[in-house]
Amino acid sequence: MAYAAFDLTGQVALVTGGNGGIGLGMAKAVAEAGADVAIWGTNAAKNAAAKTEIEKTGRRVLTLQVDVGDEAAVEQGFAETVKVLGRVNGCFANAGVSGRGGHTSFSDMPTEEWKRVTRINLDGAFYTFRAASKHMVARGGGGVLVGTSSLAAISGPPRSEHYAATKSAMIGMIRSLAVEYARYGIRAHAILPGWIETDMTANLIANEKFHDNVLKRVPMRRWGTGDDFGGIAIYAMSSASRFHTGDTFLIDGGYALF
Repeated sequence: MAYAAFDLTGQVALVTGGNGGIGLGMAKAVAEAGADVAIWGTNAAKNAAAKTEIEKTGRRVLTLQVDVGDEAAVEQGFAETVKVLGRVNGCFANAGVSGRGGHTSFSDMPTEEWKRVTRINLDGAFYTFRAASKHMVARGGGGVLVGTSSLAAISGPPRSEHYAATKSAMIGMIRSLAVEYARYGIRAHAILPGWIETDMTANLIANEKFHDNVLKRVPMRRWGTGDDFGGIAIYAMSSASRFHTGDTFLIDGGYALF
């Protein structure tokens, strides 16, 4: 018999950047556990493919083209999500862009490049969590806010200072949210992925030198996949974590240890 605390029937999850990679892995898992799902992504074709895949679980799936770096678009998208699905119990701020490491030194980084990354990774998370927290407080009954940070938040990736800064900021934001909103039954967690095989990392992983140098440092001897984040998404939304908040979950196959 399945552990009843992991049953998400009647709940609704919003996953930004949920049409691929880690976001899709989380979205599929919470749907399989019983939750209806809203996916925000800017690519219409990927949204449609994700919708088709998740609908196989029998759950309701809403996909919206939302640029999380656009404050008005986030507010409109959140209102549409609540209108269609009724509520948001779990909000996963997962949308992000890479720092394109290796393309320029920090001292030569254009301001436009800094803002390109902070606009999505940090401002986008702020807009998303602000809308979600406001909704959860007004609705009552609690909820969970989950941010996708990165191993880069606690390591030192060169030529990716803007990316690392946003991912470190995610952890700080999550910890503050966990304290401020605990009184409303709202929990908050950060997930720190290591080297995961996604569209964002495809070019790096395809590089033979990178592949050989990095994979040997992963004790599990494989790259992570989006599906490796399904379990933590279910746990975060479930009543199994009802007294657990403000944590950081490092999911990297042991890379940071070795």
